[in-house]
Amino acid sequence: MFRNNYDNDSVTFSPQGRIFQVEYAAEAVKQGSVVVGIASKSHTVLVGIKRNAEELSSYQKKLFAIDSHVGIAIAGLASDARVLSNFMKQQCLGHRLTYGRDMPLRSLVEMIGEKAQINTQHYGKRPYGVGLLVAGVDDKGPHLFEFQPSGLCEEMVAFAIGGRSQMARTYLEKNLDKFGSCDREELIKHGLRALKESLVQDRELTVENTSVGVVGLEHSADGVKKVDPFKVYDGQDVKAWIDSVADDKEAADDGEGEPEQSEPAGEGMDVDS
Repeated sequence: MFRNNYDNDSVTFSPQGRIFQVEYAAEAVKQGSVVVGIASKSHTVLVGIKRNAEELSSYQKKLFAIDSHVGIAIAGLASDARVLSNFMKQQCLGHRLTYGRDMPLRSLVEMIGEKAQINTQHYGKRPYGVGLLVAGVDDKGPHLFEFQPSGLCEEMVAFAIGGRSQMARTYLEKNLDKFGSCDREELIKHGLRALKESLVQDRELTVENTSVGVVGLEHSADGVKKVDPFKVYDGQDVKAWIDSVADDKEAADDGEGEPEQSEPAGEGMDVDS
């Protein structure tokens, strides 16, 4: 009954100590389509489901390149994501012009966290209604960070944000021990499998609605580590990966086989819709 008295701005706390506008911004993230990020010892992968408003419209981009060594995946308001992505591009460019090298990932993420948190301290501003997964590499190796509208930023091994992302996180938790030793191709397949877990029953991954972004480190012939620049794959570029994940499911279904005659066939499990 008190909510309308305390959600007109982002600097007024409710009697329970809550800031409702921050919670509304977090809810906007949950309304976005799901994106998944996974980091290994050599690469970081982002995969996302693109959404179109209607059959006649184009699919909305989910992955953006920030610099040669970093990219982001978004869930929530795309307009707010563009504001933050442009800010990140400016910071990376300024750091490169000043110091002649790539900007460290943690410094970049801390900057956008501070920029978002300032909006919760000044009257007349609002939180950014978007969540980000930031993937990149620096001197310490590949990294994956999660950014929340409140300004909270945390480093993750694997994570998913957006609508129905809990199913994707469940898959990631079950396979967490495998990710560290995965190569580039295996990491992409794990990301697509986690993405499939979040889909409703009548939807499938297609070349139209799936995006993949990859960044990592490669070892040259002389043993020097070289950055594999962040690249976004769309359309036919992701077809082979989608087909391989579909083939895995078909092989698993074929492996179940017919039930033995001596035992009654059990009932099928309900599929989450």
